[in-house]
Amino acid sequence: MKITIIGAGNVGATTAYAILLKNLAAEVILIDINDKKEAGEVWDIADGLGVLESGGIRQGNFADARAADVLIITAGLAQRAGGETRLDLFAKNKEIMTSIFTAIGPLDRQTIVLVITNPVDALVAHVQKISGLPRTQVFGSGTTLDTARLRRCLSERLNVSPRNVHGYVLGEHGDSGFVAWSTVTVGGVPVIKLPGFSPALAEEVEIEIRQSANKIIARKGATFYGIATVITKILEAILADAELVLPVSTRLTNWNGVSGVCLGAPAVIGRRGIVRHWPLSLTATEKKKLRAAARVIKCFS
Repeated sequence: MKITIIGAGNVGATTAYAILLKNLAAEVILIDINDKKEAGEVWDIADGLGVLESGGIRQGNFADARAADVLIITAGLAQRAGGETRLDLFAKNKEIMTSIFTAIGPLDRQTIVLVITNPVDALVAHVQKISGLPRTQVFGSGTTLDTARLRRCLSERLNVSPRNVHGYVLGEHGDSGFVAWSTVTVGGVPVIKLPGFSPALAEEVEIEIRQSANKIIARKGATFYGIATVITKILEAILADAELVLPVSTRLTNWNGVSGVCLGAPAVIGRRGIVRHWPLSLTATEKKKLRAAARVIKCFS
């Protein structure tokens, strides 16, 4: 398998490193408009290959992207402090996505495109339009990272492993995302039935999930380890045809009453990309929150 990553910034480079640590690909190709940065990241990662049982890494160009088994897009601008809105950011990164796919040209019809750049839900919809690929082969990380944060938050408060926490954050990867508490279980027990659970704890967890990125950025300047780890989980589902259920961002078709927008919702992921959405039943309150998230994303179109 060949995995091409466009964007050699913190997220792209860390993702390449994580892929090789997990031995997920025969070859990782890193592409960036900053040739010097791209070369440095490839060199640094390649220095460790002698002690790993993994494939190789090299610099590439857009011709390499055309034949990738999986194309990961991390390139783009981050939202600036001081008044820049998410709509402003979308306009800029939409232009970057258009320039990238224009430069790449027609993709191999079997390629899977995984969009990571923010605002991810709106950009997935745009890339679905311009890539020329079936929508099932173009999706984003969605609320997979938010869901991982949910598992961490609850595990810390309930003193269990995060691997024993199951459930989903749904909707936008952003402020309108929400925890679907009706889906959350810990060790097989619905979390709302556990003695330590309360509405106050639920609110505390949701606030922490929503503020995690900003708090990390305030301390170290960027977030990249968490999202890179999440990307490798999505890749495992694709490359092994594992049919994992993950809350990725793709276009909904009458999923809990919402259609026509790309949002984070559980989908079965395999070698062909999105196999199908998982038929999760939400409460009336959760459906209302999902519709609210859909309205937010429609503002970007």
